[in-house]
Amino acid sequence: MNIVADLILAGALVAVWLTAGLLADSLPSARSALQMRRRAGLLTALVAGGAAVFVAIPLVTGLLPGDSAAPAAALLPAVPALVALTATLHRVAQVRRGAGAFDTAPRTPVPPGLRAAAAHPLILVPLQVTGLATLISLPIAGGLVEVPGTDLAGIAITVVGVAVLAIGIRAGLRHSRLSLQALAPIGRNRLRAPVDSSR
Repeated sequence: MNIVADLILAGALVAVWLTAGLLADSLPSARSALQMRRRAGLLTALVAGGAAVFVAIPLVTGLLPGDSAAPAAALLPAVPALVALTATLHRVAQVRRGAGAFDTAPRTPVPPGLRAAAAHPLILVPLQVTGLATLISLPIAGGLVEVPGTDLAGIAITVVGVAVLAIGIRAGLRHSRLSLQALAPIGRNRLRAPVDSSR
């Protein structure tokens, strides 16, 4: 048994993906376009690092003698991480490009549309769900929970499922609120449109 190595690998997953989830939550609250661009770049690096840890797990456990629980522990977070690698990275790249349009004026306040794009649920939800799922990998890697078929694993998956629902609802409401703020100036401009009095 390589419990120490398993815990190190699982701990690396937790550290990277929880940090990515927290950074994604703070992405829409950036004070300037430059700060948003930097956060988006760091978020991209964290997701790439998290993917590298997933790749390293079977390589490291394959080199060490004895059985390892790390590959089984990485299975649950691997599913939302795959969504993060496909959908989230694409949206983060769009936000980074949008913030990069203000390179000549780095202290420009973030436009409401860009702030709404940074709060999109496909950015926040996969990263935070992956971070939560990695927390379950710790007791699995430590040998406290055996996979498959223990009651504790079922309870943990149920708790994560409820948390996923809560994160999804929160992200959807936040994105809707910021989208309305982005559209509000358009509505005000329509109301203030000049009236042609010559007719």
